Formats: sequence, structure tokens, C-alpha cells
Amino acid sequence: MDKRTILAFILSFVILVGWSLFFGPKQEQAPVQKEVPADQLGEQVPESRKTVPPPLPATDSGQEETPGHAIHAEDEKEIKIDTPLYTAVFSNAGPALRSFKLKQYRLTTDPSSPLIDLVSLKKDMGDALRIAFDNHSAPENGATIFQVDQDTVLLGPGASPQDIVFKGRTRNDLSIVQTFRFYPDQYRIDLNVEVTNRSGSPVEGVFRGSLKALPPDDKGGYYAYVGFAALLNTKLEEVEVEDPSDEETLRGTLGWVAYEDTYFMTAIVPDVPSEGMFTGRHLSSGIQEGTYVQPQISIPPSEVKSSQYALYLGPRDLGILKDFGKNLDRAINFGWTDIIAKPLLYILRFFNTYIHNYGLSIILLTVLVKILFWPLTHKSYKSMKEMQKLQPRMAKLREKYKGDKQKLNQEMMALYKTYKVNPMGGCLPMIIQIPVFFALFRVLGGCIELRHAPFALWINDLSAPDRLFHFPFQIPFMTPPYGIPVLTLLMGASMFIQQKMTPTPGDPAQAKIMMFLPIIFTFMFINFPSGLVLYWLVNNVLSIGQQYRIHKKPG
Repeated sequence: MDKRTILAFILSFVILVGWSLFFGPKQEQAPVQKEVPADQLGEQVPESRKTVPPPLPATDSGQEETPGHAIHAEDEKEIKIDTPLYTAVFSNAGPALRSFKLKQYRLTTDPSSPLIDLVSLKKDMGDALRIAFDNHSAPENGATIFQVDQDTVLLGPGASPQDIVFKGRTRNDLSIVQTFRFYPDQYRIDLNVEVTNRSGSPVEGVFRGSLKALPPDDKGGYYAYVGFAALLNTKLEEVEVEDPSDEETLRGTLGWVAYEDTYFMTAIVPDVPSEGMFTGRHLSSGIQEGTYVQPQISIPPSEVKSSQYALYLGPRDLGILKDFGKNLDRAINFGWTDIIAKPLLYILRFFNTYIHNYGLSIILLTVLVKILFWPLTHKSYKSMKEMQKLQPRMAKLREKYKGDKQKLNQEMMALYKTYKVNPMGGCLPMIIQIPVFFALFRVLGGCIELRHAPFALWINDLSAPDRLFHFPFQIPFMTPPYGIPVLTLLMGASMFIQQKMTPTPGDPAQAKIMMFLPIIFTFMFINFPSGLVLYWLVNNVLSIGQQYRIHKKPG
């Protein structure tokens, strides 16, 4: 990498970070308010719940009388759902989700390591996912025990979607029926919640969805976000409640609400985006709690109200989320580089479709990016070559006018003019490439496609730093595991070669700094994902070849 590229990279990084800090969209742009009682919500937003054709078969909640009662240990039972994609466990208390293990994703690259479980809470910590109807006319404590029509659902490949029905009745004579529909080949679960008022007086209340999770100690990727997110008024909003007692509320048209980490997410998606309120809290226990409340409704005696949802519990995979619809793919956001990063990700996935190796796909993507920018970098390297020819004359001028800086600048400019050389000619093409570099940084540093994706030899996870051998002792500046970062060292060596091919600056102090840059970058990349290091290494090798070709060409 030549010095102009590095300088342009560093300057651009400073400008972009500064811009993000001072002029970027602030979180406060989203309406942030303290929690307002749900019964007031109905006064502020019009009732948006209209009669919508339910996606699930209508249930006759009136045929079966189920007495409502508080939870007793002997009454609660678990219902197991097994599909080719996941194994889920529901409790009939609520009903609520107890476990959701993804069969295609494990904690580590070890094939015997545990499956990823999207439920991070133990049973006594609360419900990870639950949708219920809150009766404001006569609030009840505790969850309702439901009767369920099946204890186990087994769905093999190619099987038809299957429903499971929970029926319960509260102490205040509300019959509630929750019908879940599971698909064998999707992470989607459809849910219809139906409430029948069997009391003699109207009932006021809201449909409420809740998400709870215990955030991991380590967020993972460099741009990783762990927490709540929502599609508010068609705009992605992150609800950051990182510190205990933090609370933030969003109001408006909600397309979906979710809890997400770097690679996975759990989302509640209403059938139709509607007015509502989402509140994220950081509890003193460390648990993050999100509550999604829809406008208050009134249910006259003997009448029925229902609400439909689609639940998503799975990977933050752009293709899968796109197929899910409902704008859930908006959850994957690469910040200001999004407009560049997503096409690059699609290209990466396209290459992998045929090559079946994301390491080789990264190499092909690097070559493609290099070809696209070949004319620009060619111009930059030619400019450097012309500048190199002027180095002896520039050295003489520095020696001659070392005591007169103004005169030195005048003579230097005259020299550039005489030989028609623009000293900044090589910078602009490099600056134009900076957004692409940052976009690739975001894609390669946090997309699930690279998680546990092997490349070759010792590199068995392109989302993790490369380590040859594992040492039992610590190495300064290195995060565990400790080993030899071969790919990173090769990248540093390639930068050093590039540096040697670059004309030496006339200023001796600047020349020393430039020679230290390969070492600095090697330490910077030592803990970066190996997929990102691979991209940088291949880009350096291609640049060395391009520079060599230009230098050998008669001038």
C-alpha cells in the first residue's frame, strides 16, 4: 500500500468518524419518552386494529370452557417443536418460549459444540418471547395456564405446515386462543391471538408482545450491535439501553420489533404495520426487556378481537430475511456504507453459490474491485512514478532553500508546473476508493455468511482472527486464542514490499513514519477477522503487481 493510500485512508477515517459524531443522525431523532401507561396509549393513537382476514384457520374458542387459574408447577408442561431448521420448546404457561435451538449453527467451529439457542434466559428469569392480551379493566397477576392440543410437533423435510393451538381462560372470563403455525423450511412462525369476552361487561385492554434477553459479555464483531431494534415509520431505529436503568420508548407506525446480536435475531412482526409503542429497558439484573404495545381496544360482551403476527427466530441472513418480507431485511444495516455494502454482499454470495468457499469468493471479489478501480489506481501510480523522477531535483531545492520555506515552495511549484506534475494527482483516486474499503470492512467483519466459514489449511473460520497453533500463554496485543497470525504477518510483509516500491518522501521524518506504517497496520489487523485480512492481503499483492508493471514500463 503506498503512502498516499494510507494517508488518504487515515484522513478519510478521521473525517468520517468526525462527521458521524457531529453531523450524523442522532438517536434522539427518534421520539424518546418515558413509559406511558398502556391505557393512555389508546387515547393518543387511533385504534388501528381492524378486521383482518386471519392467516390461520379460525378457532372456535367458545366450544371449550377452560377454567382460568394461577400457575401451579404440576399444571405447567412443555411442548416440543422439531423441524429440520430448529428445535423449540414452548411452555403452556403464557404460552411462552423456553428454548429455540438452531440446528445449522453451533457455538464454535467444533462439530460437537452446543447448538445456538436464541433463548438466553433461564426459566426463573422470565419469558424470552411472549404475546398476550392485557386486561386493563381487571388486571391479573401471573400467566394463564393453557390447554394445548398437542405435546409434540415433528416436521420432516417437505412436510406441510402444522398448527398447534393453546386455549385458556382467565379469572375475568376472557377466553384466549393462540394458534401457532410452524413451517418445516422456514424460521417463520405465524401466530393468531384471539380473545373472546365472556363476561357481562366490556373489557378494555391491549395486545402486548414482550422480548427478553441476557446480552453476552462479548459483542463479537467490530461493528456489532446487540440490543433492540425496530422499524419505526419505515426507518430502522436501534433502541440502545446498555446501562442499568436505561429506558427508551418509540412511538409511531411499527413494522416490526426485534432483539438482535451480530448474527441472529428474534422479531415480532405484526400482520400489518400499525400505530404502537415499543419500550426497551435495561433491568438491574442485566436483562434487557422490550415491550411492544398496540393501541388499546374495547371488547364488548360476547364479542371477539384478534391480532395476527409473524415471528422470526433465526440468522441475520440477508437472503432469508428478504424472503421473509415485511421489510425485515432492513434489520441488516451497514451504516453509511449500506448502499455499497449490500451489493458487495450479494456479489460475495453469488460467487459462493458456484465456488462453495467464501475464502475463494473473497479473493474473487477483491480481484473484481481491483479491476473496477484499475484506471484510477493506474493514474495514481503513474503520478507517483513522475514524482519519483523529480526526487533528485526536489532534494537539491530543499538543500538550496532550506532556510527559506517560502522560496522553497515557490521553486517546488515551478518545478511541478514545468514538468506538468500534480503532487495531489495520486490522492483523489484513492479517496474515491475509501467508501468501498469501509463497506467491505463492514461486510467482512460482521456478516453471518462468514461465521464459521472455512477457507483452507488452518483457517477454519473467516469471521475469527487467524491463528496457527494455540499457545497456552498470552501474547501482547492479541486476543484469545493465542497463536501465530500467519495471514496477518503476510499482509504486513506485503505492505512493507509496497512501501519499498513507493518513492521515498523528501522529509526524513516523514520517511521514517511511512516505514513504520506496515508494522502499525500489522498490529491493527492482528485481531481482525481473517476474511478481512485475506481481502487486504490479496489487494496488496495485486497492487504490488500493478506497481511493478508501471515501474517497468518505459517512461
